Amino acid sequence: MTPAPIIPIAERGYAHPEILVDCDWVAAHRDDPSVRLLESNEDLLLYDTGHIPGAIKIDWVDDLNDAIVRDYVDRERFQELLRSRGINDDTTIVFYGDKNNWWACYAMWVFQLFGVGNCRLLDGGRARWIDEGRELTTDVSSVAPGTITVGERQDGTIRAFRDEVMEHVQAGGGLVDVRSPEEFRGERMHMPDYPNEGALRGGHIPGARNVPWARAVDAETHVFRTAEELRAIYVGEQRLDPAAPVIVYCRIGERSSHSWFALTWLLGWRNVRNYDGSWTEWGNAVRTPIERP
Repeated sequence: MTPAPIIPIAERGYAHPEILVDCDWVAAHRDDPSVRLLESNEDLLLYDTGHIPGAIKIDWVDDLNDAIVRDYVDRERFQELLRSRGINDDTTIVFYGDKNNWWACYAMWVFQLFGVGNCRLLDGGRARWIDEGRELTTDVSSVAPGTITVGERQDGTIRAFRDEVMEHVQAGGGLVDVRSPEEFRGERMHMPDYPNEGALRGGHIPGARNVPWARAVDAETHVFRTAEELRAIYVGEQRLDPAAPVIVYCRIGERSSHSWFALTWLLGWRNVRNYDGSWTEWGNAVRTPIERP
């Protein structure tokens, strides 16, 4: 199958085009010891069926989340994770995954909570790599332990908590619900084609605009839309102010991390936070207001 043509990353008008790499770049750096390719998927078994040669798996359930508290792992466990993946302080980390890099963006967002720099995203993810007819392998790479030093997790800059969202709503701040229209309207408490569970109430946070996360991606090529197209959605259509604080949310914070990536890195908005408590917290919490159309 001949893949659909795409506009080169450097020509799409992004604020930070360096944050994305294409399949040619990954293929050229697959044996580069200073580059670590990490695959993070919604389907936790997908990596074992075939992955980009040299890629190492990040399990979003077991690797990134605390097993007891609904929160992320602490600094010590996160540093141990990265060292086990052969990551050093100067390693370039490239994320990719299924579902248009949905969980890859989530993993990258968690890495950013710990201040890990030099991160990139493979534009188009697994789907683009496969569409281009490139090699997959079931071999698991063996890597020497890394030596990276990780700082304490800093939640304040790119993460929002429920009380902060409540204050944001009361102040009339920009709020983006990236779930499906059915979830936004309160007709479902989960994504279409998934079991309908996850919250006691349906609807959305008052004042939220509904911009489903996948609108940021071209459905045919799987790569991100141009900056002009993204601005047409978020500014032209939704009337969001790029200079004002914006909070994005979904059901558990994974889809909204994708929108956080697009707004922060591709459009260059400087004050975007992801509310990872999202609808599973807001829709279940006592006395949190909701809206339905």
